[in-house]
Amino acid sequence: MAAESSFDIVSKLDRQEVDNALQQTAKEIAQRFDFRGTGASITWSGDQAVEIRANAEQRAKAVVDVFETKLVKRGVSLKATEVGEPRASGKEYRVMISLKEGISTEDAKKVSKIIRDEGPKGVKPQIQGDELRVTSKKKDDLQEVMTILKEKDLDVALQFVNYR
Repeated sequence: MAAESSFDIVSKLDRQEVDNALQQTAKEIAQRFDFRGTGASITWSGDQAVEIRANAEQRAKAVVDVFETKLVKRGVSLKATEVGEPRASGKEYRVMISLKEGISTEDAKKVSKIIRDEGPKGVKPQIQGDELRVTSKKKDDLQEVMTILKEKDLDVALQFVNYR
């Protein structure tokens, strides 16, 4: 009897890449002429959030733009970020960007339904906490599932790991 092959679907952030993007954004803000005197800054706010401050709403949005550009260049999906609205706080505007990790139960159910409906027969998705395990007797079927999921426009950034 053939052994079953499997892979896991996860949604994880590379913290080092996010930190590098944040450092590059801070450096660019300090050097760019259009940010001089605007009090623009970007810092970590806790473990899973980034805080942006500026003295004008447009400047805060411009910093968000720079940060998102740096994330994309470093291979971090923007689906893993949730940008809040600029809020006035005294004389400055603040924007919170929260970083999302893990697949929520409803997203896992959506992905599982896509696999069952559109994937090849004999492929079994199984929800395990904040990740999804997909098993099949044929490796070709697993690769087909990966292709199907990559073509879908889902709300969550997916990575495929532990392929065996």
